[in-house]
Amino acid sequence: MTTTAAVTTGTWKLDPTHTEIGFTVRHLMSKVRGKFDTFEGTVVSADDVTASTVEVSVDLNSINTGTADRDAHLRSGDFFEVDTYPSMTFKSTGIKQESDDEFVLSGDLTIKGVTKPIELEVEFLGEGSDPWGGTRVGIEAKGEISRKEFGIDFNIPLEGDKVMIGDKIKLNIVAEAVLQA
Repeated sequence: MTTTAAVTTGTWKLDPTHTEIGFTVRHLMSKVRGKFDTFEGTVVSADDVTASTVEVSVDLNSINTGTADRDAHLRSGDFFEVDTYPSMTFKSTGIKQESDDEFVLSGDLTIKGVTKPIELEVEFLGEGSDPWGGTRVGIEAKGEISRKEFGIDFNIPLEGDKVMIGDKIKLNIVAEAVLQA
């Protein structure tokens, strides 16, 4: 496997057609999965991978759980309040290398005007040429946040001290980024 020491230094842009920023949340007795369809992101890779940076901005209007009514409710003041807070942002604050292809990416996540530190477990999937003459890198990142910490605390109480919607949101990001000339 290619080690991260071989990653080309430079500026990489997320490829939206080959990137998914997804999430999972507990709902009643199952889980709801969704993703965001519109986002942009930049990775600036350095010779020392721990000096690299990541910035991502997500258009919260683009939330997609596969159900139009639920997506409209998620855009409302009960959840994201997109009329006031149209985007969610992430800006890295540090990277720790755990092995040749595993990292912990620390950063500040901002949702609804609230910024909290988070950590993502990142797996480097490789770097290589694409059929169009470009250079691509692939990563997968996973993490978990508390939606209540960001002021997203809408819920419906159920019998036995249960609630309809879980607090913990699991993040799952699979991304390809293209080296900029």
